[in-house]
Amino acid sequence: MAACSFRRSIASQLNCDTIVSEISTGPGTVNFKINRDLLAKTVLQHVLNDGSEYGIRSELFSALPKRKIVVEFSSPNIAKKFHVGHLRSTIIGNFIANLKEALGHQVTRINYLGDWGMQFGLLGAGFQQFGSEEKLKSTPLQHLFEVYVQANKAAEDENGKKMAQDFFKKLEACEAQELSLWQHFRNFSIEEYVRIYKRLGVHFDEYSGESFYREKSQEVLKMLDKKGLLQKTGEGTGIVDLSEKGDLSSCSTVARSDGTSLYITRDLAAAIDRMNTYNFDTMIYVTDKSQSSHFQKLFQILKLMDCEWAERCQHVPFGLVQGMKTRRGEVVFLEDVLDEARTRMLQNMASAKSTKELENPLETAETIGLAALIIQDFKGRLSSDYQFSWDRVLQSRGDTGVFLQYTHARLHSLEQMCGNGQLADINAACLQDPQALSILQHLLRYDEVLYKSSEDLQPKHIVSYLLTLSHLAGAAHTTLHVKGSAPEVAQARLCLFQAARTVLANGMKLLGITPVLKM
Repeated sequence: MAACSFRRSIASQLNCDTIVSEISTGPGTVNFKINRDLLAKTVLQHVLNDGSEYGIRSELFSALPKRKIVVEFSSPNIAKKFHVGHLRSTIIGNFIANLKEALGHQVTRINYLGDWGMQFGLLGAGFQQFGSEEKLKSTPLQHLFEVYVQANKAAEDENGKKMAQDFFKKLEACEAQELSLWQHFRNFSIEEYVRIYKRLGVHFDEYSGESFYREKSQEVLKMLDKKGLLQKTGEGTGIVDLSEKGDLSSCSTVARSDGTSLYITRDLAAAIDRMNTYNFDTMIYVTDKSQSSHFQKLFQILKLMDCEWAERCQHVPFGLVQGMKTRRGEVVFLEDVLDEARTRMLQNMASAKSTKELENPLETAETIGLAALIIQDFKGRLSSDYQFSWDRVLQSRGDTGVFLQYTHARLHSLEQMCGNGQLADINAACLQDPQALSILQHLLRYDEVLYKSSEDLQPKHIVSYLLTLSHLAGAAHTTLHVKGSAPEVAQARLCLFQAARTVLANGMKLLGITPVLKM
């Protein structure tokens, strides 16, 4: 009784105002009822006035300092077709860059190509044995892939292995013939990648690569030596001791016995160079989780080198996609996946009764297919592996990218048919239905979701939010009719659906999805 009396006492001392319309008590609670007319007017005003900046202009972000951020992502190995394993790095890195950029940070997108290392010793020696200039011109990456497979087989015997090592040593020494052949491979590869990035809607500010740091990696070895961090094994291999007790229980190899550089040496040189070039506040690496140990060692060595900014480097790991197959069987190359998504989507659109007449059905199918792949990928925690299923990915009614696109197209069609809602004409009393209030309350949460994703770099928060918004908008669309309703009711509902479509489009674009207007 005392507790009840205390709650009633608190409630009696609180006054209603323009925001709170009613205060009451319940079992263990004091309840506040918000002025629903004000909620409707305020939310719609913010969404429709702020447009693409809705949520970003929130007080949650107003005090956050603007940072210089470098994002390294995608990073395929040149002279190989774009492997499906690079899809996750590409779309995750693109999302992180999009989100940080939208929040006002200065973002530099770097594609750090695997364009150096012993693999080019194998490929170069292999091409000299098995290569064809004619095939290289007609199907460059397919031919180089075939040559690489043959070269790997040849390297199983000592003679083949030595040829590969000799080629790479000459490449490191910048000998003309070997360097020219390598440059040839690199140019063909980048041309092919740019075409695929265009299909993905992804761009980069800088195409870098391990080759840029072949000389600077030697400077890094000198720096390590000068600081007393570089040790030599009995075989002449260069290592850095990372153990706490100095007993080599944990160490990192930074140079081969012949003096040629390694992946981690070039990464150290790249990190130092980027700090000198961009003076970044944060640098984010997006790679699969198998490289977690590599980045731990990288950041640890930077700290030992007295690079205090090593604390500002961050690795965003992601899991594996399992069971990704096309109709032709196990898939290896990304382009096969994009083609398969487009083909299946075209077939689904052709068989659906609701499909509209489209000017470019192939382009629409490509856009929706990519949305389906992205949403499937972003629904869970990035570090988790997941099982891929075409049937699940391309469902039009489930929690899929197809469903998001369908909802956006449906709401856009409503605007085309009934016109845009006019804020000045809104009668908020017309938006008191439970479905309308659910949408308004959900729209109000958008800034919190953006904030959460910006903190942990997980797109799943935005995906979950957009799917819920689509379900709420879909349910409201079937019951809150615009056409045939009284003018002030129609106008208020039109504004509500327009606000829902605006936020849906904003969130989709952050994820790397282009919203379609018809499907």
